[in-house]
Amino acid sequence: MKPTVAPFPAARLRRIRQSASVRALVRENTLSPADLIWPVFVRDGTDIEEPVPSMPGVVRRSVDRIGDAAREAAALGIPAICIFPYIDQSLKTADCAGAWDPDNLSNRAIRAIKDAAPDIAVMTDVALDPYNINGHDGFVVDGEIINDATVDALVKMTVAQANAGADIIGPSDMMDGRIGAMRSALEKAGHQNVMILSYSAKYASAFYGPFRDAVGASGALSGDKNTYQMDPANSDEAMRLVERDLNEGADMVMIKPGLPYLDICRRVKDTFGAPTFAYQVSGEYAMIRAAEQNGWIDGQKVMMESLMAFKRAGCDGVLSYFAPEAARLLNG
Repeated sequence: MKPTVAPFPAARLRRIRQSASVRALVRENTLSPADLIWPVFVRDGTDIEEPVPSMPGVVRRSVDRIGDAAREAAALGIPAICIFPYIDQSLKTADCAGAWDPDNLSNRAIRAIKDAAPDIAVMTDVALDPYNINGHDGFVVDGEIINDATVDALVKMTVAQANAGADIIGPSDMMDGRIGAMRSALEKAGHQNVMILSYSAKYASAFYGPFRDAVGASGALSGDKNTYQMDPANSDEAMRLVERDLNEGADMVMIKPGLPYLDICRRVKDTFGAPTFAYQVSGEYAMIRAAEQNGWIDGQKVMMESLMAFKRAGCDGVLSYFAPEAARLLNG
């Protein structure tokens, strides 16, 4: 329905912008700590909080320090943490067997978070790239990232994470058919209540650079990920991918990156009405931080404005490295 507006001066649209109290009354979207998922990086070692140079303010934590992040999230009202492992290059292999090791970094971190803050929802990443000597999300055979054998490995990874106590599985690999295979395996393993937040529309983006540094994947990557991640020029394809993943058993869907793809967020929410999330990725975070450090922008205001943009685009929540800082501001 097309909105109608009375002619001036009967309609003075500035009336509803005249004071903070009135603006609050008519505000169309709100942001709270409950809208945030905090991505955290975990590494081997003891008593470590190691800065990530390309992501000022972000650290890699050893497993014994990950509980501190969980307790901080709980105190701030952030409902979920997403774990990403930093794997030493010497432990990366072509068979990626570490990905489904019950005692790998991610699975130990899941248990540590659950011990420290049982009510925090733990989300995981399902893709082979942290464990793969080639840096790819799937197995590489004669230069090709093969699909079906990769899905079999991702299923084993999924069940291992669920066994460790994960609440939300986050497949970021973009292989075909993996959601249905994961859902079936979770059901058979007795994990009927474990959720899948699928990276349904993950684009082959240049905004991931700092993240790959943070998880130690930059040096390992051979070639690019264009054969399995989405072409940034495509929008209709995202709708097909989201529909497929929902039909296969995804509970929620994700668009990645975030701000450059708000049009996709809006289309997905309007088309499917399913819980829709976006990932404010490392490059987005790093650009805001860099501009802030140079004095070119008000970093806090830009941070909050960028997060509100996701809500305006229809997102139910957002993964953001700004989560703790934003939550502190929102909590006053």
